[in-house]
Amino acid sequence: MKKKDIQFLRVTYLRGPNIWTYRPVLEAWVDIGELEESPSNTIPGFYERLSSWLPTLIEHRCGVGVRGGFLQRVQEGTWPAHIMEHVVLELQNLAGMQVGFGKARSTSEYGVYKVAVRARNEQVSRAAMEAGRDLVMAAIEDRPFDVKGTVERLKAMVDDYHLGPSTACIVDAATERRIPHIRLTDGNLVQLGQGALQRRIWTAETDRTSAIAESIASDKDLTKRLLQSCGVPVPEGQIVASPEAAWEAAQDIGLPVVVKPTDANHGRGVSLDLSCEADVQAAFKLADRHGSDVIVERFVRGDEHRLLVVGNRVVAVAKGEAAWVTGDGSATVAQLIDTQLNTDPRRGLTEDFPLNRIMVDQDAVILRDLERQGLKADSVPAEGRRVLIQRNGNVANDVTDNLHPDVEAMATLAARVVGLDIAGVDVVAEDIGQPLHKQGGAIVEVNAGPGLLMHLKPAQGAPRPVGRAIVDHLFPEGDSGRIPTVGISGSKGTTLIARLVAHLQHLAGRHVGLACRDGLFLDRRQVESRDCTHWEAGQRLLINRVVEAAVFEHTPVGILTEGLPYDRCQVGIVTDVTEDGSLTGFYIHEPEQVYNVLRTQIDVVMSEGASVLNANDALVAEMADLSDGEVIFYAEDPTLLPIVEHLANGGRAVFLRDQTVMLASGSTEQALATLDLFPLTRDGATTHIESVLAAVAAAWALGISPDLICAGIENFEAGTADAAVRARITAK
Repeated sequence: MKKKDIQFLRVTYLRGPNIWTYRPVLEAWVDIGELEESPSNTIPGFYERLSSWLPTLIEHRCGVGVRGGFLQRVQEGTWPAHIMEHVVLELQNLAGMQVGFGKARSTSEYGVYKVAVRARNEQVSRAAMEAGRDLVMAAIEDRPFDVKGTVERLKAMVDDYHLGPSTACIVDAATERRIPHIRLTDGNLVQLGQGALQRRIWTAETDRTSAIAESIASDKDLTKRLLQSCGVPVPEGQIVASPEAAWEAAQDIGLPVVVKPTDANHGRGVSLDLSCEADVQAAFKLADRHGSDVIVERFVRGDEHRLLVVGNRVVAVAKGEAAWVTGDGSATVAQLIDTQLNTDPRRGLTEDFPLNRIMVDQDAVILRDLERQGLKADSVPAEGRRVLIQRNGNVANDVTDNLHPDVEAMATLAARVVGLDIAGVDVVAEDIGQPLHKQGGAIVEVNAGPGLLMHLKPAQGAPRPVGRAIVDHLFPEGDSGRIPTVGISGSKGTTLIARLVAHLQHLAGRHVGLACRDGLFLDRRQVESRDCTHWEAGQRLLINRVVEAAVFEHTPVGILTEGLPYDRCQVGIVTDVTEDGSLTGFYIHEPEQVYNVLRTQIDVVMSEGASVLNANDALVAEMADLSDGEVIFYAEDPTLLPIVEHLANGGRAVFLRDQTVMLASGSTEQALATLDLFPLTRDGATTHIESVLAAVAAAWALGISPDLICAGIENFEAGTADAAVRARITAK
């Protein structure tokens, strides 16, 4: 017997476009049991508990369309599945993973609902779904619920599983330009684009970032020598092997000096403005712990600046400033740091904060600088005394608009000399708005894989679109990184259409990947012989650098359980809307419900692409109104109303006239070939005619010439992988 409870019947991660939306979603089938008889307005105190636990639900407009619309629905009365949808969305938002799409729909079974929410990360969304169910049940049963602890746990999961902010900003910029992306690992390795047109990023490194250049950048002395030889101003320095040698080098170079590791980064082990022997020798020991060698350099006066070079231009500049505290005569240095510096809301322990929280006991450089001022972390400075805490590490104030062209030229030259396509160039200068040679400024480091957060969330100044700059560097304007993709959905002849379209594209000179029921193919080579209509097989084609075009066969079940393996396609084909019993387990019983599944194929057709639709199926023909791109109808009978009306409006269609395949565009018709020329349709093989017409229409949409289409279908049988496969095609 059903109880007043919310039970999960099934939870599915739809990783690509699906019946709900273009983006990945988490779909949960939930059984609310007897709660079907208990809408929210019948549960005493439910509204008050829910709105107090999650006051930010006020921002959810729901179907009402106004701020507070969802809470209005709760007051008026709505059901637990709908409430859970909004709670799961809000928990993800509070955890820092912004989502907005959600739906809750009843099924044909009493008390059973399908709940779908946008899922930027599967693990986080699954945890939010579980937590959302528990929160709603606690509100129903008037039990306490730890909202804060739940959100903190989800935040930790976001940190563990979601893309870092630097990588995410690049991916978001690619999405704005409609460039597809694929996350290749659980970390920050991401593919932008598809197949042979792809590029890869790893935070701020790309597949154009040279390993040799990275090695050069990590060797500070080698970098400096190369820059100096090309006329880039750098501080003179020497590599030293001992504290005594460090002091000798400091005297030769001239005091004050900097002592730092040759191959460390993020300011680790760097000591600045050293003028006495004890400080230099102590700094050597510190630097020696953080790198393989130690270098002593002339100290350059001025502020530290980080210039982000992308390609051949500087796209952002951040300026650093020293961190100080002022004594009050009673608090220790450590306490002053916590009250005067770490209370700054811009400081934190995660990448979300532009400034790092200062942990004095864990930073040897800070402790050494305090020693030079005659202090320790537990010392109590006199009232009014200013104490230097940090000389660098606060490079987070945007000054991009102040950059002098000469400084930009030096920075871009430095990146090119090292060989980096993306570089963080560290410049010390008193005024970034003046040439370096006029003020004794210098480039002190060139870094591979620079952090982007200081430019995305500066402590002061305007954020800079550095993600877009990196995407534009990888993909010039007009380059989407997309290969021609064709998707075929339906239940009749889809495998044959997929094989034909792949064959025709191969003849057109492209390296073609094909995922269909017959297996996975690269050109004519069969890579796998099992059914490859699933999502993972499709992804294998899209990450393959050899593939220049891809063809995918999809089943309705695959769309319902995984989604499509690509976000958009150039050509989408739907053959028929047929309910054959395979979808009843998904609460789908009517042709109109099958229509809603298969329309996914047409929803993803690009505006510059084409939808190829069977005019002989009324529900398929109705999908023409859904297409963002061109529509090409196909059918044996040219007198079908969809074809007649489409041609009258200047559209294109493929049909038969006197046993001849015709290509029609408006009032113009072109004969392609008679059916007896095609092995698949001669000798009375009428079951393949519609499949041939669909493949012809798709090839036409792809810009393949009619002569090549005709020749390709004529020789298709001879070009098929082997006799066994041909036999299976003929049997379908």
